[in-house]
Amino acid sequence: MSIEWRDVTFQYAGAARPTLVGVDLHVAEAELVLLAGRTGSGKTTLLRTINGLVPHFSGGHLTGDVVVSGRSVRDHQPRELADLVGFVGQDPLTTFVTDVVEEELAYGMEQLGLDPQTMRRRVEETLDLLGIADLRRRALRTLSGGQQQRVAIGAVLTMHPKVLVLDEPTSALDPTGAEDVLGTLARLVEDLGLTVLLAEHRMERVIPFADRLLVVEDGRVTGGPTAEMLESSPVAPPVVELGRLAGWQPLPVSVREARRRTPALLETLGTPPARPPAVPVSALLQARDVVVRYGSTVAVREVSLSVGAGRVVALMGRNGSGKSSLLWALQGSGRRDAGQVDVAGADPSTLSADRARALVGLVPQNATDLLYLETVDEECGAADAQAGALPGSCRLLLDRFAPGIDGDRHPRDLSEGQRLSLVLAIVLTARPSVIALDEPTRGLDYRAKQQLADVVAGLAADGCGVLVATHDVEFVAQVADEVVVMAGGEVVSAGPSGRVLAESPAFAPQMSKILGEGWLTVDQVRAALV
Repeated sequence: MSIEWRDVTFQYAGAARPTLVGVDLHVAEAELVLLAGRTGSGKTTLLRTINGLVPHFSGGHLTGDVVVSGRSVRDHQPRELADLVGFVGQDPLTTFVTDVVEEELAYGMEQLGLDPQTMRRRVEETLDLLGIADLRRRALRTLSGGQQQRVAIGAVLTMHPKVLVLDEPTSALDPTGAEDVLGTLARLVEDLGLTVLLAEHRMERVIPFADRLLVVEDGRVTGGPTAEMLESSPVAPPVVELGRLAGWQPLPVSVREARRRTPALLETLGTPPARPPAVPVSALLQARDVVVRYGSTVAVREVSLSVGAGRVVALMGRNGSGKSSLLWALQGSGRRDAGQVDVAGADPSTLSADRARALVGLVPQNATDLLYLETVDEECGAADAQAGALPGSCRLLLDRFAPGIDGDRHPRDLSEGQRLSLVLAIVLTARPSVIALDEPTRGLDYRAKQQLADVVAGLAADGCGVLVATHDVEFVAQVADEVVVMAGGEVVSAGPSGRVLAESPAFAPQMSKILGEGWLTVDQVRAALV
């Protein structure tokens, strides 16, 4: 079961330049291949050529050919490749066609005409494989983003495809859930000969499992063994950056490999840098005993927290722990069944939508929810006008996150990372007192995440309070002053970021796992070596 790209060039209708240029690749059977590259580099487009979504669904002009197990995507529609290729996109909710988890898992098999007994067995196997048996009768729209991601993967796996294509499959998963899913995929490759291609910005999660790395840059694709490609890759996870900084050869691709080389480096580094003591600050947002219920389910259970002026607070926890529900309750537009929220002397839930957004600006997990105009330029212009900002302010922020986006493009035609960048720019243009970000690094490459970290630091320096709900432990290590960990709707741990992150291996960044407590980022190591 092989996949071949034969001199493939593709250009979207109306685009100024091709998205893919002269791609010649071969992926063999039973390989797990990671696609990496900056936001908007063409990774999603490349993946969509495998099952014919590009060009049959997307439009545009394709030259060359993509051949999957002898079938040309030029001659076969996506439905004619469904028995070979399973595809999981960036936003699972947009792909669901039923209302309940187990019905969604069975739907694809129904379309393939499988008998009921086979369908039942595969549904049960997949529920157990992905650890979602307790969700079988849940409504899909009541699930967290990470739970929806698992269901979307399961709905494809039940059809037993020969090739599994995943676009940002772990972006909405907590660290433990991501490791479980990736481990499952690796077992499917090893035991069943499944071919897996996945695009992922959080490379630190995937490279220990990947046989090969493909780097997409400006529409061109280069590939090779993972360790070799990381020698020159423009994007790399912290463990590789540490290896480059320390001069290790070959470069480590896992925490285990790096730890074996740390004794000499630790002698050079000495003690971890001491964090400055926290300075008492006034609370911009104060929440007390907040409760959120959905029917008989308690999503948030008597949670209290504060966000101080100039402080960055990270909200972490497993999928379904209540983080997003808490953010919406604090912003004022979400459900809140009990408790008090005070922002600058007012309760956002009692104010108009415009006034509430001026107090707490929320970037939702699904960035598309805030986009409603026809072009990127129109969205930016509307954001400037609504915020009373100088013309071009929103566009300036957008170019920091994702430079080079054509202002005439429709926002829904952008990649997931580009849409998120646009929404971040729109919300930050208003500069509210408190910024709430729900999975803000989803779809962002390392460079864009660094830009976001700089913006967050700038907001905090200007006296804003920032609340970030995320599974991205590396981003938390970089930006957060405090960390609040939730489980089952409750706060189970809270305090300074260095202490809280070190308490749990699941939420520890790679530098802590490699060098020990006190080391959070590669930048700390770089500063210590100067």
